[in-house]
Amino acid sequence: MFRDGARFDGRQVQIIAKPAALPVGRFGLVVGRKALRRAVDRNRFRRLVREAFRGAREQTLPYDVIVRLKAPLPRGAVDAAAREAADLLARAVAQMAARSTP
Repeated sequence: MFRDGARFDGRQVQIIAKPAALPVGRFGLVVGRKALRRAVDRNRFRRLVREAFRGAREQTLPYDVIVRLKAPLPRGAVDAAAREAADLLARAVAQMAARSTP
C-alpha cells in the first residue's frame, strides 16, 4: 500500500490511496510518537480524522486509504492538521474517482 498507492500531500498530512483489494475499502492512520508527543494529542487527531472519514464513507468505500502525519506538530496544531486531513481526503477521493471513470 505504501509503495504503490496514489499520494496526496499537504503541509502536515499525507494521504495514500488506492483501489481496494476487497469489496469494501479499509482506512488506516499512522500517527507516531515523534509527530505528537502526548497520547492525548495523538488520540484527538485520530478521533477527528475518523469523524471526517465517517462523513465521506460513501465516497471512500471502493478505496484503501492511509492518513499519515508527516512531521512533528506543535501542541496547538492538532485541530488544523485534522482539518487539513479532511480536506485532503475529499480531494483524494475526487481525484481517484475521476481517474477510475472513463
